Amino acid sequence: MKSYLITPPKGGIVNGEIVLNGSKSIANRALIIRALTEGGFDIANLSNADDTAVLDRLLKSTDTVLDAGAGGTTFRFLTAYLSTCEGREVVLTGTERMQERPIKILVDALRCLGADISYEKKEGFPPLRIKGKKLKGGKISIPAGTSSQYISALLMIAPTLEEGMQLELVGEIVSLPYILMTINLMKHFGASVTFKDKIIDIRPGKYQSRPFFVEADWSAASYYYSIVMLAQQANIVLKGLSQDSVQGDAEIANILKPWVNSSFDNQTVVLKKNSNGIESEKLSYDFLECPDLTQTVVVALAAKKASCGFQGLKTLLIKETDRVAALDTELSKYGATLQGSVEDNQWELNAENFSSHPATIPSIATYEDHRMAMSFAPLSLVTDKIVIEEPHVVTKSYPMFWEDLKKLGFGIEEIF
Repeated sequence: MKSYLITPPKGGIVNGEIVLNGSKSIANRALIIRALTEGGFDIANLSNADDTAVLDRLLKSTDTVLDAGAGGTTFRFLTAYLSTCEGREVVLTGTERMQERPIKILVDALRCLGADISYEKKEGFPPLRIKGKKLKGGKISIPAGTSSQYISALLMIAPTLEEGMQLELVGEIVSLPYILMTINLMKHFGASVTFKDKIIDIRPGKYQSRPFFVEADWSAASYYYSIVMLAQQANIVLKGLSQDSVQGDAEIANILKPWVNSSFDNQTVVLKKNSNGIESEKLSYDFLECPDLTQTVVVALAAKKASCGFQGLKTLLIKETDRVAALDTELSKYGATLQGSVEDNQWELNAENFSSHPATIPSIATYEDHRMAMSFAPLSLVTDKIVIEEPHVVTKSYPMFWEDLKKLGFGIEEIF
């Protein structure tokens, strides 16, 4: 097994400039909309993430078996898209972990629209056999508390349906910014969409072809906020970001504001360490609308020995891994814990006993999850060194992560 030994810049002082990759979330939506648009359109600054590359390739493929790999967004978006491809029959599959991730809510909704989808193995889980056809559309409802990706998948095909779609969101809505991102992109390409009182109404029509530029990835930016928070001194320039982004993960600038100052100007943000910080008071965060920030924030706060309560983590249990359990297991190697329950929607970080220098250097398992690797790497600033297992997992969303850390002065040594 290959691992990386990460060491921090000398003196814990981090300075440099990073040009961030395009947003995976935006790019994947743009690819689906382009596939649904007559004549297509050009996409500039397309994300170089594995998930985006796989989606782009599968959308162009004529194979009868399509493997979405580990990409949840890729699999869910393709499930809806392929349902509309008249006359085409495919089997859509993925990794072993993908075949453990539920898809029933989306399949049931698509079947209500007239889709022909069957399960190849276990009921409610991939792989799927999809027979594309012209879908009528109409009124449907979907539980909104499991994954916003189901909702986005349905929304993007809606303008191509004979009757459009009136989608009712039932229950608490998770990851709302991702739904709003989808709606904004649909409107950009000419779709008629209204969202009021948990009902999203999409009129039938055609997407309009127009060139599109993918803004930089705020999810990737979050790791640099953690680095600045944990550094002794820091001045990091991130290129390609705007303060009024449609990405929900831009919330990282607000969450870590007590420790990190953000200065925005002309698609650039400069991060500097805020000397104020919060070291003692009880903190509370709700990640309902930005669950992908959880690992970054929890690990950084653990290093600060902060006392924290969290809400909105239930979607993390069905991601690339059970991210809550993974965080608890790996943080325990430093003496911290993350405990709670979905039923109570309450989790507690206990980091009073966090030890920056355990007797042996912990080796951090990544569970085939890119965010585990990238959220733990900044810990080297307080632990002097950290070992990250299977570091290649970062290619799922941020292939240049390790190279960019080197630019900032981090040591990256391959070990076995």
